Amino acid sequence: MKSKMETVRVLVVGDVMLDRYWFGEVSRISPEAPVPVVRVNRSEERPGGAANVARNIAALSAQASLLSVTGDDEAGARIAQLMQEEGVVAQLHRDPSIATTIKLRVIGRQQQLLRIDFETTPSHEILAAKLVDYQRKLPECDVVVLSDYGKGGLTHITQMIALANAAGKPVLVDPKGDDYARYRGATLLTPNRAEFREVAGSWKSEEELAQKAEAMRQELDLQGLLITRSEEGMTLFRKGERLHELTQAREVFDVSGAGDTVIATLAVMMACGADMSEAVRMANRAAGIVVGKLGTAVVHREELFE
Repeated sequence: MKSKMETVRVLVVGDVMLDRYWFGEVSRISPEAPVPVVRVNRSEERPGGAANVARNIAALSAQASLLSVTGDDEAGARIAQLMQEEGVVAQLHRDPSIATTIKLRVIGRQQQLLRIDFETTPSHEILAAKLVDYQRKLPECDVVVLSDYGKGGLTHITQMIALANAAGKPVLVDPKGDDYARYRGATLLTPNRAEFREVAGSWKSEEELAQKAEAMRQELDLQGLLITRSEEGMTLFRKGERLHELTQAREVFDVSGAGDTVIATLAVMMACGADMSEAVRMANRAAGIVVGKLGTAVVHREELFE
């Protein structure tokens, strides 16, 4: 399985963004307002969203392709550069009518103090062109990952799932929002606990959770539904099967991007031929490693198999 990772091909489609981090020292409160003053002494840029999923796939030594939309701007060019550095084959449609999504985080004393988001929705013409490229790329991959961050880049997701099914390609979806009908027919859906509760409602027991999960799995015609549950681990629901994996985190430092690591690991393992249950066990292990790192980080193949 470990050696096969280098040969598998995963296509990632979805919303990309640039994660910017400003690190600094906090030594006083502003005289203008009761807020800390951060003296920035270091900055970092990392690929976020679907770009982080692709980066995680490449870190596992698999072949990652990324299809997405950016603005025709400096941040879009920076994402393309970062993808090249990470070994990801990226096809980024440049839309001059939008600004590339940026999430700027200000960090002081290892704590996130502020996040500022810049985002706009891609144009219909660019999204239509992306769908054509998706159809062309499908035969070249083993597994498809659709990474939905609700930024408008997956307007055609229903068609994308249908095309993947017709081509016999497993399709994994990281969902967003409350309209899960658009994900019908996916192989595996991976909402986190809060996202699942928003759609299915709250539960008072494990049995009630299982009933809600199985009802959603059947309604959406999914092969599997994986609910990631933070400190409670993650639970996979399949027809006639419920698999719960306890969290393996030794020390939680930062959970941002953990969902990207989970779906990336699932995709690579399933592309290698692993059963969905085995893929979930490895994804849970990867999640336990990545939350011990700061920011949108990755897990390398050697770490996963240590």
